[in-house]
Amino acid sequence: MNPQQREQLRVHIRWMIRRDMAEVLDIEREGFEFSWSEEDFIRCLRQRNCIGMVAEHDERVVGFMIYELHRTRLHLLNFAVAEDIRRQRVGTQMLSKLLAKLSAQRRTRIALEVRETNLSAQLFFRSLGFRAVSVLRDFYDDTTEDAYLMQYRYRAAESADILPINRITKLAG
Repeated sequence: MNPQQREQLRVHIRWMIRRDMAEVLDIEREGFEFSWSEEDFIRCLRQRNCIGMVAEHDERVVGFMIYELHRTRLHLLNFAVAEDIRRQRVGTQMLSKLLAKLSAQRRTRIALEVRETNLSAQLFFRSLGFRAVSVLRDFYDDTTEDAYLMQYRYRAAESADILPINRITKLAG
């Protein structure tokens, strides 16, 4: 693969459907030591506020995300990209889709937990503006490992900061 192709693989992001499950499970198993089972996915996706999305390239699922909708936030429960596709901005494209769902009026943040040993995920989310806000001790059922609670907060468009200042209004105000 040449360096230009490595830069960004264009993907189509869509709702997850039942037919995607085999590919999603393959990505899940190759990416995580303690992976979700098919029953875990189905149980989660049956909940009214749980949404699954996949990233597709050339009719192949190359990434997925599962998140919950809450009143003021989104909670990212599971997120993975196929091993042979990583570092081609697929995860960034999926997260951009999620970030676009935030607004000052409704949901203002995205929260997620990352294993303390998953440095690549920590660095990936940090590069997109997420910050670790706390340590969750003994968080996982499968190990005694801690997790970092990471959060992204919505910020109004920075273009508002560049608007010309009306000095008269400012003095009067």
